[in-house]
Amino acid sequence: MSTSGSAAGHDQPQTTDSRARTTDSRTTAATSTALAAPSPDRARWLALAIVMTAAFMDLVDVTIVNIAIPSIQRNAGASVSQIQWITAGYALAFAAGLITGGRLGDIHGRKRLFLVGVGGFTLASALCGFAANPEMLVASRILQGGMAALMVPQVLSIVHATFPAHERGKVFGMFGAVVGLGAVSGPLLGALLTEWNLFGLEWRPIFLINLPVGVLAWILGRRFISESKAPKALKLDLVGVSLVSLGLLMLLYPLTRGRELGWPLWGYVCMAGALVVFVGLVSYEKRKAARDGSPLIELSLFRVKSFAAGIAVQTVFGVALGIFFLVWTLYMQIGLGWSPLRAGLTGVPFSLAVSTAAGMSVQKLVPRFGRKVLQAGALVMGAGVLLYLWEAHRYGLAIASWQMALPLVVMGVGMGLIVAPLTDAVLSEVPREHAGSASGLINTVQQMGNALGLGLVSVVFFGEIGDRLSPAQVGPAFVHAFQHALWWVAGIMGAIFLLMSALPKRPAQHVEGAADAEPPMVEKEPELVS
Repeated sequence: MSTSGSAAGHDQPQTTDSRARTTDSRTTAATSTALAAPSPDRARWLALAIVMTAAFMDLVDVTIVNIAIPSIQRNAGASVSQIQWITAGYALAFAAGLITGGRLGDIHGRKRLFLVGVGGFTLASALCGFAANPEMLVASRILQGGMAALMVPQVLSIVHATFPAHERGKVFGMFGAVVGLGAVSGPLLGALLTEWNLFGLEWRPIFLINLPVGVLAWILGRRFISESKAPKALKLDLVGVSLVSLGLLMLLYPLTRGRELGWPLWGYVCMAGALVVFVGLVSYEKRKAARDGSPLIELSLFRVKSFAAGIAVQTVFGVALGIFFLVWTLYMQIGLGWSPLRAGLTGVPFSLAVSTAAGMSVQKLVPRFGRKVLQAGALVMGAGVLLYLWEAHRYGLAIASWQMALPLVVMGVGMGLIVAPLTDAVLSEVPREHAGSASGLINTVQQMGNALGLGLVSVVFFGEIGDRLSPAQVGPAFVHAFQHALWWVAGIMGAIFLLMSALPKRPAQHVEGAADAEPPMVEKEPELVS
């Protein structure tokens, strides 16, 4: 008894000391772990690098395909209609699925949908690379567009939900630089891979190059991206999905097939019917929002002036880009008879100008000059188009790559001043819980505009070219059609300039990030799911 009590009494100070030492060791271990583990800030930037890589893969894929189109037409035996579908089919599937992809990310988790999209995009790229005939290539491109529709909306959603307002201006500036880098890398990679004819695969490596990039993005994304969802429970609006898909297909399918089929009456009826479907979609979405608060399209977003105006600009800008890039490729490689490598190298000044101007516009120019930067971009790009038009008319078939450099640089600067700050302006006042829906809408209208532009190529370019041309007539006919298409692009840039007057003078994003704004720590953090 006394021994026991003595032992107890003797052990008491040792126990206290032991606890103290244990506490100290735990504190030291915790401190060491905190120092060793990546900080939340570092993890956030790692996640950004991963989603930017996926965005880069998507951008490169589009530009690679553009530069390789004549090679695909020649080596795969694809018809003019199939060539249009290789580009427009991707855009159709992309546009039809983007809003759904954004909403699915809100419901099931943006990280989860991002990984599904990256994996599916990589698989579809493999199918494109191993396509046995043009029909399989078109089908694989449509699948690739559908998978991109799951992947791409999550990029902006993850950025919007992960980064506080005062950092997003910098992030969108980086996004603009990635856009420019993709524009630079795509044509060059496409040209080199086509010229090299690796392993006798001809144009196929332009798709197969996505495989290692996609696998790496999937592995790293699974580890470093934090999951996020909408704060409230949402449901997938299947009726809304059906109406959006039906309306887009009714509008875009006749545009892409119209010239080939001789512009039949059913095409005009179908396009008119698409407007009726969209009116029905708006009516249904209003009722859906009132009933359970889970509409596919959050119509309340259009009450945000910056969002509504930005959506209009994105749509029209997409039309201009859809027309220009396809026509430009055909003009250089078929009209002027240049090799893919020469065409790709000719576009380098344009791409570098886009990348440089995009990086500067958000970080340096927009915070100081606001909306005027975007308006200046529209005017500068329009001036570049007119300068290109003048040179194409003056030099004709004898035009050289270096003579194109000046108009391409002017156009690139104008485009760079628009692309990055426009995204910032559209999303600047969007509530975080609608980030997926908003980013889905942004990408949808841009792709819808792009598909409209591709459809209009039949009118503004191929409509100026005769059906049966002798070899001597091909060059002059393509040069003339290119000039005709540039007039359209210049007119569209003028319309964009006018639409930009409805954008806010200064995006709220930069006001929030200013020095006299609230400290970022008071901003509510997005809901993250472990």
